[in-house]
Amino acid sequence: MKIGFIGLGIMGKPMSRNLLKAGYQLVVFNRSKGAVNELVAAGAYAAANPREVAEQAEIVITMLPNSPHVREVVLGEAGVIEGAAKGSVVIDMSSIAPLVSREIAARLGEKGIGMLDAPVSGGEPKAIDGTLSVMVGGKKEIFDKCYPVMKAMASSVVLVGSAGAGNVVKLANQIIVALNIAAMSEALVLAVKAGVDPDLVYHAVRGGLAGSAVLDAKAPLIMDRKFNPGFRIDLHIKDLNNVLETSHSVGVPLQLTASVMEIMQALKVDGLGDADHGSLVRYYEKMAGIEVKRH
Repeated sequence: MKIGFIGLGIMGKPMSRNLLKAGYQLVVFNRSKGAVNELVAAGAYAAANPREVAEQAEIVITMLPNSPHVREVVLGEAGVIEGAAKGSVVIDMSSIAPLVSREIAARLGEKGIGMLDAPVSGGEPKAIDGTLSVMVGGKKEIFDKCYPVMKAMASSVVLVGSAGAGNVVKLANQIIVALNIAAMSEALVLAVKAGVDPDLVYHAVRGGLAGSAVLDAKAPLIMDRKFNPGFRIDLHIKDLNNVLETSHSVGVPLQLTASVMEIMQALKVDGLGDADHGSLVRYYEKMAGIEVKRH
């Protein structure tokens, strides 16, 4: 089976590599040609535009920054919709607004092209080792057909509902992650300001109810002062924009999410938009006049 992959960024490139490792033929497109050349060297084929990708592939995967990029690549000029055959499938693994997912799925459906919205969680490390968590919206028969392809990039692939449901679940995921990082940041800054070793705090609480995957992933990096992006502040801002837009459209107030969004905006103003979202701790550190680091 030949798979198309569009979007070879911090997540898409390692995900593509895992498809090659799983034995799939791969045709790729990316606006930056450096990533394309790397994948071609690893055994993929290059395409000139998204339409050409779709002309060669049974399944086209997109991994792009936000809703407008997916809409353009799939529905725009020389887009996927112009080259995809009836019965083919688009799997959008980007994190975008659920209403846009539903719009794109409807447009593709008019041409007999299937679609899954399948955003991922886990960041760059899990993209590299193929252990992402995938939340999928769409028809079960399409999900079943595409499950092995998604499983080549992930340890967990779960169908959560109809079109758009995958991105609703991803928004829920991003709320939980953002609020977890903020809560952990407040707690560790408090501990350090009160004179307690943050590493001891981390080991004391991680086995109890306060323990979480977020705590285990981010606390050690914060204490080692490692803020290289696994998931950039700018991207989490994008996701929380989609969260708040969706929440307003369905009538759900999200006060805590809005507060963390404003903290992220403050960090962006401070020039930290490209830093990892673990940099939320730096907002609290700045106010408290301390750093959370190993003794």
